Amino acid sequence: MASVHERTTQDFPAAAFPLLHKDQLRSNVRHATDVIQAKRFRVVSEMPDWQLLRDAGQRIRAHTFEYLDAYLEEFEQHCTAAGGYVHWARDGAEATRIVVQLAQNETSKVIKIKSMTTEEIGLNHALEAAGIQPIETDLAELIVQLGHDKPSHIVAPALHKNRHEVRELFARTLDLPDLGDRPEDLTEAARVYLRQQFLHTPVAISGANFLVAETGGVCIVESEGNGRMCLTLPRKLITIAGIDKVIPRFRDLEVLLQLLPRSATGERMNPYNSLWTGIHPGDGPQEFHVVLLDNRRTEVLRDPESRETLHCIRCGACQNACPVYRQTGGHAYSSVYAGPIGAILTPQLAMMQEGKSLPYASSLCGACYEVCPVKINIPEVLIHLRGRIVNEQSKLVRAFDPEAVAMRAMQWIFLSETRLRLAQWIGRMVQRPFLGRSGWIEKLPGILGGWTRTRDLRPLPAQSFRAWFKARGESSSEVL
Repeated sequence: MASVHERTTQDFPAAAFPLLHKDQLRSNVRHATDVIQAKRFRVVSEMPDWQLLRDAGQRIRAHTFEYLDAYLEEFEQHCTAAGGYVHWARDGAEATRIVVQLAQNETSKVIKIKSMTTEEIGLNHALEAAGIQPIETDLAELIVQLGHDKPSHIVAPALHKNRHEVRELFARTLDLPDLGDRPEDLTEAARVYLRQQFLHTPVAISGANFLVAETGGVCIVESEGNGRMCLTLPRKLITIAGIDKVIPRFRDLEVLLQLLPRSATGERMNPYNSLWTGIHPGDGPQEFHVVLLDNRRTEVLRDPESRETLHCIRCGACQNACPVYRQTGGHAYSSVYAGPIGAILTPQLAMMQEGKSLPYASSLCGACYEVCPVKINIPEVLIHLRGRIVNEQSKLVRAFDPEAVAMRAMQWIFLSETRLRLAQWIGRMVQRPFLGRSGWIEKLPGILGGWTRTRDLRPLPAQSFRAWFKARGESSSEVL
């Protein structure tokens, strides 16, 4: 799979439009997000101190990035003391070179724990180019891999597929023509296939939910047990983690491991919570490497208005709550990171050179902020990024940009009551040919048709507020 920077070339509107016509995909996405949101609501409602936990999570993340350099060095010191090796990668290319080199001398295949960071840097593609077969062990990631598909959700990458589609995929790719379509049948097929991979693959690659500076340990949470298998059976374990995954203290997990599962999957606790620190003779991998990835995160950190983007703990709650994501699914974002968090993270990781349409892929309703467990104010960051995009345009581009010209024209009209009345009168005349049977404007010509392709437009009223108020005032005077 390509890196995040290679997969953000298509604008959101162009990518989203064909997906709006895929009824099955939209139904799958809505059903899955409805289920997760209902479960989340139940377990969050049980917590009388939920808002206090969110506040605590926000403070932990903000404090971490205030002293990020110190905590990263502390993590390296303790991880190395425990027998691990720490590698620093400036970007995705450097990270993939390190991982390929570490794996190449050991095996022709590796097993992987689900990791959005490895998706971000296109690790699977790099491994395959080096003759190493990556095998995803997370069920959803396996579905995506076998189908040569792309992830559509941070927590549930195959959320856009239903069980009937998965059954057809497994029957074809795993040579199981008699496979049933019950969830039990599908998980059993995956279990049988993966068990052989666990037992005979000497190298595992993981991401990390958290890196604990105080201990030099790695925390991984998951729901299937595949992560636990990857953390214990292989001889060599390679963990790739963004520098944003570090937390200061072990006790910070007390807060974060209450927030994460409730927000991500609607569970009180993840079924498997694994903490791995260094090397333990006779127990688990005997060679442990951690690759700390920057990949432009320090550039995001430099912007005080948007640095809270890095606070994200990858729960996906914002995706489940977003009305835009629920209509289009994750593929419309043309990036590893979809939904509201992807709309602010992807452009910044691409240094605002790609994904410029993503900050506009939002209604700014604030639902993402309401559910974010660490209180990232995504709507404010979206507005900030929109401003950066506009300000970075050249004066010549802004002078002839249709939207900019329209905004200047509106400003000129609104500065004069006379011009506003005239514009309203002209608008009522011009809109008449476009009024549908419903009395609404159903189709506009040219570039204006972009609005009416997916929604109707309310027409200008026959009477403006000013006219109504003036008539009401005259009527009142007559009565008196």
